Amino acid sequence: MLTCRIFVALLLLFSSPLFAAEFDAVMDTAERYVRLQTQGLPGKVSISMGKLDVTRLPPCTAHEAFAPPGTRFVGKSLIGVRCLGPNIWSVLVPVQIAVTGNYVTTTRPLAAGQLVQPGDIATMSGDLSQLPTGIVTDPTSAVGKTLRNSLGAGQPLRSDQLLPTLVIRQGQSVRVISQGAGFAVSSEGKAINNAAEGQVAQVRMPTGQTLSGIAKADGSVEVSF
Repeated sequence: MLTCRIFVALLLLFSSPLFAAEFDAVMDTAERYVRLQTQGLPGKVSISMGKLDVTRLPPCTAHEAFAPPGTRFVGKSLIGVRCLGPNIWSVLVPVQIAVTGNYVTTTRPLAAGQLVQPGDIATMSGDLSQLPTGIVTDPTSAVGKTLRNSLGAGQPLRSDQLLPTLVIRQGQSVRVISQGAGFAVSSEGKAINNAAEGQVAQVRMPTGQTLSGIAKADGSVEVSF
């Protein structure tokens, strides 16, 4: 009989408004943090909070969410919530983050070194959290770029499988713009290496001098002094 009374007492204690409020506070803190961190993700974000037992946690008046090392804000994850006072503790809240949006796939087998054309890719819709990291979501960011490796038909395209579009090719004539304090001089030279926009390009000038500058979108090279 005594055991039954103890069980009932514990049941009433753990189902009290105090523990319900603590549970709500922890879960709300974790969910708000996840929503904040996933604001920039492409597509529609759906968040499902997992189960958590807070019956053994001391009372808390101030909560703070944090991301444990290695946290990914897609798929299954764990979000930390710590108590700042009057007691000090922390818990990990399980969460499932689904991101429904568009992604790019190949329409046919493509070879390494091939330039991606509009007909080589298609846009699909699905849960991005189930796809590899770095998946391409905008087809315009893939067209005109070179494949780093061969791909089969129907494969999701990742950004690390694409090489930047070259704006300067080795051996071509390029315009060199030399800039300094209060002056800018334009001349012609010959590219020594390939370069994409923003990369370093080396140019041999008619005098035999080699200059290094930054490749620009229009195929020129900007050299600063």
